Amino acid sequence: MAVVDCELEKELKQFDETKAGVKGLVDAGVTKLPRMFRHPPESLPSPNQNNGVDSNLQVPVIDLKDVDICERRKEIINDLRKAAEEWGFFQIVNHGIPYAVMDKVLKGVRSFHELPQEAKEEWYSRDFKKKVNFFSNGELKVSTPADWRDTLSCKVLEDECNFEAIPEVCREEIREYMKYIVQVQEKLSKLFSEALGLDSDYLENLRCFKSRSLACHYYPVCPEPHLTLGGTRHSDLGFLTLLLQDSGGLQVLHDNVWIDVPPVERALLTNLADMLQIVTNGKFKSVEHRVLMPATLEPRTSIACFVGTDDLQKPYGPIKELISEDNPAIYKEVLFGEYMNRYKL
Repeated sequence: MAVVDCELEKELKQFDETKAGVKGLVDAGVTKLPRMFRHPPESLPSPNQNNGVDSNLQVPVIDLKDVDICERRKEIINDLRKAAEEWGFFQIVNHGIPYAVMDKVLKGVRSFHELPQEAKEEWYSRDFKKKVNFFSNGELKVSTPADWRDTLSCKVLEDECNFEAIPEVCREEIREYMKYIVQVQEKLSKLFSEALGLDSDYLENLRCFKSRSLACHYYPVCPEPHLTLGGTRHSDLGFLTLLLQDSGGLQVLHDNVWIDVPPVERALLTNLADMLQIVTNGKFKSVEHRVLMPATLEPRTSIACFVGTDDLQKPYGPIKELISEDNPAIYKEVLFGEYMNRYKL
């Protein structure tokens, strides 16, 4: 067993030293899935149970059209509250981001990942304190199978100066996209506050939605997709994630059943993260999700915008207005920075 572990450790080290990521394996013509990417059968969809998926259920779609009209706003808030309590995931349409901007940023990110290896090497780093870095898998460990995915991470995008560190091939596309994301997160901050029965500026005053970072994922075509995952089962750690995706593979765990979340045209996928579950004392859900590797001839691209606080030392616990004798706090306060350090983007 020790020999096997040493061999796997060597494979991981060699893979990381190429600085080419998963795309480098594909470019090299790999036809068999390397052992480091092989997931145990219990982590993979079951071929005998329709992949463990209930095809009759779908993630809610919330239309934000006319959100500032009083009666319509009430309907939207009710829909959002129900989705947050029951699903923790929902698609939003008429969110204000032009389709052309969404399309260009997806193409820009794909263009980066499809650059020649030597053109990407300067961004390859496992120093996750860098504002921008390119890598494959947050951690490469013998004990944990790797995911079939490369990532360009862009952090602290509330600071305009940090855009200059983003690769030129997708810099302006990301800059333009983030202008609209700011508007969406501000809109959602108010709607979530009102859905909790609080003043519309409550979550804004808590600084819950102040920081923005991107994980620009690329899932190359896989030679044996049934043996690996693009994203291991997990929940997100911050307050909110806004996801743009160009094809299927994402699944969300709902009532212990995996539900496919295919892209909806012009929609932005919204999922609640752990810190929002904590501050709402469990009223709103942060749920687990994963990314399958479909048998396809096209790579998948997704852009996750992680929304959180800009104060890493700020403690967060259940909002006092949501706590009562009948509804006591079920979570302790936690420092945002300490909680986020559990995961490398």
